[in-house]
Amino acid sequence: MPPIRAPSAKRPALASLESARRPGPGPIAATIQAMKSIRLKEGKERSLQRRHPWVFESAIAKGAADPGETVRIESHTGQFLAWAAFSPASRIRARVWSFDEAQRIDAAFIGQLVDQAVATRKLFDIQSDGLRLVHGESDGLPGLIVDRYGDTLVAQFTSCGTERFKSDIADALLRATGLTRLYERSDANVRALEGLPEVTGWLRGEGPVELQIREHDWQLSLNIAEGHKTGFYLDQRDSRQRFAVHARHRHYRQVLNCYCYTGGFTVAALAGGAAHVTSIDSSGPALARAKANVALNGFDASRTTFMDADVNASLRAFIEQGETFDAIVLDPPKFAPTAAHAERAARAYKDINRLAFKLLAPGGELFTYSCSGGISAELFHKIVASAGMDAGVDGYISERLQGAPDHPMTVLFPEGEYLKGLVVVKKP
Repeated sequence: MPPIRAPSAKRPALASLESARRPGPGPIAATIQAMKSIRLKEGKERSLQRRHPWVFESAIAKGAADPGETVRIESHTGQFLAWAAFSPASRIRARVWSFDEAQRIDAAFIGQLVDQAVATRKLFDIQSDGLRLVHGESDGLPGLIVDRYGDTLVAQFTSCGTERFKSDIADALLRATGLTRLYERSDANVRALEGLPEVTGWLRGEGPVELQIREHDWQLSLNIAEGHKTGFYLDQRDSRQRFAVHARHRHYRQVLNCYCYTGGFTVAALAGGAAHVTSIDSSGPALARAKANVALNGFDASRTTFMDADVNASLRAFIEQGETFDAIVLDPPKFAPTAAHAERAARAYKDINRLAFKLLAPGGELFTYSCSGGISAELFHKIVASAGMDAGVDGYISERLQGAPDHPMTVLFPEGEYLKGLVVVKKP
């Protein structure tokens, strides 16, 4: 795509007094007129002035552009606010690239953002060769997710802006990492909200889609073409490590891992010395890989039970059977993708936590999570508290957990805090 240059903040020198008096726009005005502008409604500029990167459809008074085209966002009085990528089909109508009027939005600018994101990961102590390199808005690249699994990169382009710069982003990623393989997993549901089709396959180079990564003291296998997200849930890496530490210190006998997916928490519990782990998921292929991950790490299969079943029904059955567990993990899928779904999701979260509290042995530990962006940390705490009240259980909150540091939340973009967790110790 052709480079887009923002107008200079400096006033250009006049060639002569005559040219200065000549009617018509000067160089700055001509540049501004050539650039498509989006004018906001009065009072709708405040979030951008606080440097929040989203412009919603309801905030726009006038203006339009092609999908992914860079536009000039202006206040209702015409004051410059930001350069953003336009998305005509989405409720988030524009995503900000830069708040600097003099910034040129081109391949070089995108490359600098990629370089910065990759370099930032070196600041974190990541005990794995599977990590997130780009985390969307938090890295200044709205709608872009990039994960690294060993020597393979996997990217999701979920916005019109990143889709338009896809080739430049791919080249920048390979330059920044020195790798040669990049697989695209642009099959997330949010692409439909942007009016974009699903796309998967090798974007640069080729290689196996069955991969294996090291995470802390264990190994995990994954399939980048078929697994959830980009192939795996890297955001729970440090929570799995914490679970292994707790298993080691608390000498878990019976562990229940709900929504176990491919067995990350199961392997972590076994690595921590748990005597037996029961793992539940409704996906047969996920359970097959979970069993394979147990074998990959050399653990005795007799220490595990895998159930292809509904979690809620299984929890109720365990209660009827009088079962108890020393530790329970609740890591369900996203119940509330947006705040509009929060009420319905709250009921679902409350129900599974209530059942889990009933199954916990006195002094047992509940590791409970929400990955729903529509559920805040404060609301999640209230939901878990309400579940405890209904179960007739009180507990100590010993830890608050969040996504691994390579999935950062920034000060100016609190929506980045989608994953939150609590460790609750059941009072005797």
